Amino acid sequence: MSKFGELIDVDIPVLLDFYAEWKSQSEAMHLTLRDVAAALGDKAKVIKIDVDKNEELAEALRVKTLPTLIIYKDGEMKWRQSGEQDANTLIGIIQQYI
Repeated sequence: MSKFGELIDVDIPVLLDFYAEWKSQSEAMHLTLRDVAAALGDKAKVIKIDVDKNEELAEALRVKTLPTLIIYKDGEMKWRQSGEQDANTLIGIIQQYI
């Protein structure tokens, strides 16, 4: 979990996407997140987290629905949403924390 702390304790927004390979929506969200990351460049980070490989973290954050999207900044959770989001919506939300 200490690596997780290092990931989120930065002064730019970090968007975490909790997904699973077997979930059909995951592929669509990957494409959306690629667009979000490209649009924001180095102003924010986008990190995909496979719940099957990170069960302890998903459990600690009570991730029940996939995808679950969470934004952290300075180690603090700023926003959380379960379900798919479009790129423009995500970019707008992240820009509030830049």
